[in-house]
Amino acid sequence: MTTSPAQPATPAQQPHPVSGGPIVQLPTAFGEFVAQAWTDLETGAEHLAVSSPLPATDGKAPLVRLHSECLTGDVFGSYRCDCGEQLAYALELIHEHGGTLLYLRGQEGRGIGLANKIRAYALQEAGFDTVEANEQLGLPVDARSYQAAAQILAEMGLNEVRLLSNNPDKQDRLAQAGVHVVEMVPTEVPSREQNLRYLQTKKDRMDHRLVLDMQPAALDPGAGAAGVESGVQAG
Repeated sequence: MTTSPAQPATPAQQPHPVSGGPIVQLPTAFGEFVAQAWTDLETGAEHLAVSSPLPATDGKAPLVRLHSECLTGDVFGSYRCDCGEQLAYALELIHEHGGTLLYLRGQEGRGIGLANKIRAYALQEAGFDTVEANEQLGLPVDARSYQAAAQILAEMGLNEVRLLSNNPDKQDRLAQAGVHVVEMVPTEVPSREQNLRYLQTKKDRMDHRLVLDMQPAALDPGAGAAGVESGVQAG
């Protein structure tokens, strides 16, 4: 994978300051990748680009996933959310079709932090949905910024992408930062009893593009990936 300079900024929008490190091999359970750490020079947050070493297999714009850090889902496999399962599916698709996953650290709980996310969980157990829980804590529903992510993509030469996401807000915010999303590729995974209300809230109150099988099923390792893959091939 090579990097290229970011596109020149207009006077109204200066580049967000980021710095990339060396590119290294990253063998994983999902296949061989290359990885590059990036530092947001404004906030100090450190992010990781995990990329297929091969170009996109279909000649289209590369697949890109902006994945917000989720310790409970990504590391511990929590079923309260769908984060860990979306991460796995995205890596499978990027390995097969080419592209990059940006793992965005410091975005735990849609930007409110780990401790506040656990406080929000407690409120959810008391009956509030995920939006109401944040509001009860006096916190924004979504505090994430994608300025650094957009600049990292630009410096990697990824100015046109197919975005692996169910969240149209990411598309809108990347567009505002100068990254052209030519297609949204869904990453919906099978719902579970433990996360169905969470997913329904994301669909109803945050406009996520989810179908939601109202009969939650145990995850079939091939089912979700196959569904997403069909979207990749058809796109």
